[in-house]
Formats: sequence, C-alpha cells, structure tokens
Amino acid sequence: MSERLLDIKDLEIIYKTDRETVRAVNGISFSLDKGETIGIVGETGAGKTTTALALLRLLPERIGQIKRGSIEFAGKDLITFSEQGMHDVRGDKIAMIFQDPMTSLNPVLTVDDQIAEALTLHNEYGRDKTQIEARVDEVLTLVGIPPARKSDYPFQFSGGMKQRVVIAMALACEPELLIADEPTTALDVTIQAQVLLLMRDLRDRLGTSMIMITHDLGIVAQTCDKVAIMYAGELFEIGSLEEIFTGEKHHPYTVGLFNSIPNLNIKSARLNTISGLMPDPTDLPKGCRFHPRCPSCMEICRNIHPDYYVEGSHSIGCHLYRKEKTE
Repeated sequence: MSERLLDIKDLEIIYKTDRETVRAVNGISFSLDKGETIGIVGETGAGKTTTALALLRLLPERIGQIKRGSIEFAGKDLITFSEQGMHDVRGDKIAMIFQDPMTSLNPVLTVDDQIAEALTLHNEYGRDKTQIEARVDEVLTLVGIPPARKSDYPFQFSGGMKQRVVIAMALACEPELLIADEPTTALDVTIQAQVLLLMRDLRDRLGTSMIMITHDLGIVAQTCDKVAIMYAGELFEIGSLEEIFTGEKHHPYTVGLFNSIPNLNIKSARLNTISGLMPDPTDLPKGCRFHPRCPSCMEICRNIHPDYYVEGSHSIGCHLYRKEKTE
C-alpha cells in the first residue's frame, strides 16, 4: 500500500495590497504518495507557481497570505512551522527547480560553491570538506556534468547545462519531494527531451516524489502518474494519467487544452484555441469561473459554483456531470 507524503486540503492564497486583493488560489485539495509524480497543468495565471511557493512558504512578504487550509507533509502541517522549522525543510526535505535557470544561479559563485552551500546549510556532512566535495562530484555526475567543470561559473554553461546544475542543487540533499516549476520552458526541444529523461531517471533511481508544473500536456504524458487541471486558482479536474488522457468524461476546459495540441497529421489544419482570456483574479466571475469561455455553458453555470463529480479517483468540477448524475 502506498504511503501518503503530501496532503493539501482547502488551500486558499491571496495577494493583498492597499488597492486590491488578488485571489490566486481558491480552495484547492490534492494528495501525493511517496514515489509518485503529479502534473499541475493550466494557463499562465492559473495559480500553479503560487501553490508551489506556498508549499515552501516562500510567498512574497507582506502581500502573500495563506488564508485557510492545510499543507500536511509527512504528517505535519507546514503552515504551523516557524521560519527556522521551514529553513530545515527547504532544500533538505522539499526542493524546488525554479522556472528560469538563468536567474536561479548566482553569477559570482562557482557551481561547486552553490551546490556545496545547500549541503553546508543542512549540515549533511558536518564540516568535512572532503565529503562535501565528493557529494558535489556525485550529483554533477548524476545530472551528466563532468566534475572537472565544477569550478566554472554559470556564464560558462549553456542554458541546458545551467538547468542541469539547478537540478543538481535541488537533488544534493536527496529531498523526499521535488517541485519542478516549468523546468524546460527556456530550453530548446532537444535539451528539453534530455532534461525530462534525466528527471524521470532520477525519480526512478532515488524514489523521489515530484510535482511537475507545466502548461505542456506532452511533458505530463511523459513524466506523471496523476494530473491536476488548474484554472483561476481552482482544480477543475484531477485523476490518474490514464483517466485524464483516455477517459470519456472531462471538464470542458480540459477538452479545450487537448484540442489546442497541434495535429501533425493534418498539414493545413489551423490551431484550435480556447476563446477569451483568463478572468481577472481580483474580480472572479460568479458561478463556474470558466463559464464566460465555456462552449457548454448552462444557466446554472453562471450563478452556482459546481461541486465535484467523483468517479473512482477521477474528480471533475462541472455542472454537466452533476446534472447527468441526478438524472
């Protein structure tokens, strides 16, 4: 039986300024077992990165607030942790690969210094420099970088190599959970494939659980066990990879995402799009957040927020299926 590692319940996050309140995440819930990978998919502005930052308690000071909910990691609610308690968790138990490798590395420190910093902060090997250096060599080899290059600076690496360094930093302390925030966005297609292959291999070898944040369903198909579709700070649909990719029932937004994938078998076909734009998070629409863009919109969608229709491990927040169930 799988062991639960992460359990997020009813999480709500806002960004509050003097002028307005941005409702970034609105009551999401999902769980992750040890060794499992979940993909969080959605358009820019859906709340994916905010969710990841909340897990590490790295929301912007003064304006970022967790209004309600819980984030249980290994049975303990991270929201109740002190700053020192979170310092012990970050990098050691939970690590994050940030979206842009160009800005994730310090340009004035060598690669080995930046990887060794995490080991030193978490006292992995005490003050034994020999063991720390050996571990730096080990993780660089793990991500396909020759240890001979460990004294180089970030500017001496290509974009793909920088991403490998960032992954090495995240894996240095062998975290139980790895959060990858669109780790291939800034990379060309060939390097994307190499990085994804590397991450799948590391997950299988180390047994690390992963949260893969992306807008690319192709990446999800290659790396994930579960999929969560996010829109306007809510999870519209969540299920296993098979349920999301081959199931018969889907949220209209999920259908729109799949229809937006180019069909390479039809040379003259135009790309399908989802009409309209993501709603303003300071003024979310009443009822279903997707109803202004939804081709299947009904009157109830405009006024009443939908409950989840649940079938096994597959959940869909849509009135279409609640209506089907009552009939």
